[in-house]
Amino acid sequence: MTESSTNQSWGGRFNQPTDAFVQEFTASVQFDQRMYEYDIQGSVAHATMLAKVNVLTMEESTAIIDGLEKVRQEIEAGKFEWLIALEDVHMNIERRLTDMIGDVGKKLHTGRSRNDQVATDIRLYLRDQIDAIQLELERLIRALIDLAEKEADTVMPGFTHLQTAQPVTFGHHMLAWVEMLFRDRERLTDCRKRVNVMPLGAAALAGTSFPIDRNLTAELLSFEGIAENSLDAVSDRDFAIEFNAASALIMTHLSRCSEELVLWCSQQFSFVAIGDAFCTGSSIMPQKKNPDVPELLRGKTGRVNGNLIALLTLMKGQPLAYNKDNQEDKEPLFDSIDTIRGSLKVFADMVPEITVNSDNMREAASKGFATATDLADYLVRKGIAFRDAHEVVGKTVATAEQQGKDIAELSLQELQSFSSVIEEDVYEVLTLEGALAARDHIGGTAPRQVRAAAKRARLRL
Repeated sequence: MTESSTNQSWGGRFNQPTDAFVQEFTASVQFDQRMYEYDIQGSVAHATMLAKVNVLTMEESTAIIDGLEKVRQEIEAGKFEWLIALEDVHMNIERRLTDMIGDVGKKLHTGRSRNDQVATDIRLYLRDQIDAIQLELERLIRALIDLAEKEADTVMPGFTHLQTAQPVTFGHHMLAWVEMLFRDRERLTDCRKRVNVMPLGAAALAGTSFPIDRNLTAELLSFEGIAENSLDAVSDRDFAIEFNAASALIMTHLSRCSEELVLWCSQQFSFVAIGDAFCTGSSIMPQKKNPDVPELLRGKTGRVNGNLIALLTLMKGQPLAYNKDNQEDKEPLFDSIDTIRGSLKVFADMVPEITVNSDNMREAASKGFATATDLADYLVRKGIAFRDAHEVVGKTVATAEQQGKDIAELSLQELQSFSSVIEEDVYEVLTLEGALAARDHIGGTAPRQVRAAAKRARLRL
């Protein structure tokens, strides 16, 4: 077997170099290098703190911090050479720092371990990613609120079991999507609180014998809390699992919204049209306009759900404290972050390009006896018990269906044959507008309430 050099950060214990394939198999630098900015941030804070507690001199700390800034510049300029032999982002940066400033660079790792270092890097990275995701989430919410206000009067059928149930407005339906996303926003906000806890100072698992000041380090890195237990600090990945759970719910919501868009832009519904920039054609059927973006969003939900299961499975059998298994936490986390950010961005871009076919929606709402419940409510207000009213309306619907009519198309005489309490005013509740206007309460679909709800939603942002 081909052999390669041993990582000198730990090679003193070993008599043989690491097998070349094992070296590549166990390395994480291929994917964890995206955390370089946060690794440098953590190291700058650590070096600053070590000088404050006199573990490093001010000259040593300054040299380390200046060197780290030069490393950062090299990376950002694309001149940095990432070496698999150095395993991960941490050792690559530390080795380059030492090359630049000499042996003083070797003092940077005093009082810490890669165990608490990587846990800190992930939290810093994820904290910023949550903030970026929140911005995209809020941009999507705003786009949906705009669409809801624009279509506050647009009648469409509301469905249960994908069967016409009652009339609603398209604006009301868009605000249902908004409510899902607001819950997602709250979950991310709550998750961020548990992400923003600093593990640095836990060292390998038991803390360090150096007189570190964890409060100072936490302040420098803007952490809101400090991990209380060193064993838990290095081995906890609850925050990553929690983020992936929140991500899975976000994607589930986007998938449900996408499913409706796919249905609505089909010829069978023809409720909406999606902008050409978010659709593709067919290689063989020239007439096709496929809603590829919502379809792909629906599909990407599976990978984010899978990432959640991967992390849960990763952690379920691990004893305390750190184990090499935890190297496998990053790719599912990174993939979920990338997928969520991309999905929210493209959905937020797509929403303003949705065109509503209000005529087709109205025609669909006028079918399927959407105002049947309103007739039952009408009978109740006339003194008939609801269960009896339910039976009367059921018979009315059956007759209308036999005649190929809607309830509103039956004559007053025909309606009175089912109940003598029915009068001419019944037609006011059998119209689509009448059914919408009757639901004039918070959470209802009356256009006035839709506009008020949209206004409240803007305030919540």
